[in-house]
Amino acid sequence: MTPEDILTELIRFPSIVGRPNAAIAGWIADYLARFGVTAQILPGPEGDRANLFATIGPRDVPGLILSGHMDVVPAEEPQWSSDPFLLRAEGDKLFGRGTSDMKGFLAAALAIVPALAGMKLARPVHIAFSYDEEAGCRGVPHLIAQLPSLCALPEAAVIGEPSGMRPILAHKGKAAARVEIHGRSGHSSRPELGLNAIHAMGAVIAAAEKTASDLQAGPLDAVFEPPYSSLQIGTVRGGEALNIIPDRCRIEIEARAIAGVSPAALLEPVRAALAGLEARGFATDWQEIASYPALSLAAQAPIARMLAEVTGTEPLPAVSYGTEAGLYQAAGIDAIICGPGDIARAHRPDEYITRGELADCARLLERLCTAFTRPGR
Repeated sequence: MTPEDILTELIRFPSIVGRPNAAIAGWIADYLARFGVTAQILPGPEGDRANLFATIGPRDVPGLILSGHMDVVPAEEPQWSSDPFLLRAEGDKLFGRGTSDMKGFLAAALAIVPALAGMKLARPVHIAFSYDEEAGCRGVPHLIAQLPSLCALPEAAVIGEPSGMRPILAHKGKAAARVEIHGRSGHSSRPELGLNAIHAMGAVIAAAEKTASDLQAGPLDAVFEPPYSSLQIGTVRGGEALNIIPDRCRIEIEARAIAGVSPAALLEPVRAALAGLEARGFATDWQEIASYPALSLAAQAPIARMLAEVTGTEPLPAVSYGTEAGLYQAAGIDAIICGPGDIARAHRPDEYITRGELADCARLLERLCTAFTRPGR
């Protein structure tokens, strides 16, 4: 099958983040089996979602991971020109949800499996496809935790997020939480009988705003835009009517941290402000939404130099979006981002990848894997 043939099949699966993914994982496993490659389906704690891991070559030698996620964001926007889960070709463009982010990379990686399976590899190539990346990299930590039982610790991982096939060395880490305050409702004419959850949330919002302002002073890392860690509240929900004391208020908050700074630690002043409300009779709840570390790979790392040679482009120092790469690096695996398509097309109606980008990715991945796995490297 060509990369486009495989992409056509992958797009057919509406593998929306947070939903069961047995269908797409099963199709990929069946595809790999055609070439004598056994895929491990690794269920996550949710029970209805799983990661997929497969090895081509010896398992007891440090190898290379080709990493991607099987899930996609929803495609409910009315601006879609066609069914987002049927690949549509228009000239050189291939439209569909996940074409750039990031089933295009999955298709390219799977397309080179027959060639790899026909080689006698001195080092292995691992296929590692995760679930629920779009919900804050929730699936891949379970895969990484199982690596010791699956293979020797891999030497490097290429995370195929859309980068125009330019290697990327760094991104910020992220921590996000859903924060809820429970007060006591009542008629607005008798405020002393209630506990106004929106008013109480004001102290939490003030703590977040002060933290965000303080972060601009540093620490700084010039490779990022902005060069400092950041924090923001993205949503606020509360109240039912003007004349009812609101008994609930909820916010969603995120912190993005430069390398060397803990994203979760940036949220601690906000968490402390929330805890202080309990003495006033409010109940509070803190639910983690996402957490992953920053990526910071040296430009002279072997996988960075190899990708620079294969792609013909020097690595980009950093990007603003986050990926699973930081989690692989935290596990002791050199990780780098490099994949087809453009992040600007992701999460939008009429997402697309070009035929040229897809073919280039497959060709470059085959060159990379051949170079990485050759004897005596």
